[in-house]
Amino acid sequence: MSPQANRGKSSLFSGSIPTSQKQRRYLFKGISWHQGTINYLLFLSCLVISITNLSPASAHKVEVAGDVGGTLHVEPNDNPRAGEPSQAWFALTRRGGRVIPLSQCNCQLAVYAEPYAAGEPPLLEPELKPVAAERYQGIPGAEVVFPKPGIYELQLNGKPVSGARFKPFEFKFEVTVAGGSTENTQNLRNVNGDLVEGESQKLPLWAIALPILGFIGILVVVLRSMRDGRE
Repeated sequence: MSPQANRGKSSLFSGSIPTSQKQRRYLFKGISWHQGTINYLLFLSCLVISITNLSPASAHKVEVAGDVGGTLHVEPNDNPRAGEPSQAWFALTRRGGRVIPLSQCNCQLAVYAEPYAAGEPPLLEPELKPVAAERYQGIPGAEVVFPKPGIYELQLNGKPVSGARFKPFEFKFEVTVAGGSTENTQNLRNVNGDLVEGESQKLPLWAIALPILGFIGILVVVLRSMRDGRE
């Protein structure tokens, strides 16, 4: 290959790839800066998401005993509040998914305040009635008014009535009750002995909006810096 051809090939590559140390340093610096910016934006996104989702996610509680499964849901949104009526219902199913209505179950509900000693009488014994909830019809349900915030245990015992076929069961569900209205819970101690202060557990709207606005402002500044760097 002639020296002229080699010079042409070298010139071709030098036009597309920066060969000087200064150019390589500038290229790597730009790549590192963009990676750091992306990581920083991801961190801020996670922070904002965590702040705007402070309320606990509602989820049904599930227990299994023998050949019976039980699902508890407490309205509203599995987040009962002290001094306010809450509707609790229990979806009972046999193995295979067949629903057990209250008409086929001799069921009793007892509510205990945690902690409690063995043999201690229940705090509440709400009356169970057949209710319709979600896709279930005629399942056991009861209205419960928790007197104070704290942790409670709901015990559901059941055995089949004549003609029903499932094994006797006992379910124990733990329920956390939040403070109710300020009049009901201000400066009172909950059932576990901790001091509560009514509605102070709630975040005001500005405390949620402020981080979001700050994130938007930072994002605008970063995007402008990136655009200026490209120019």
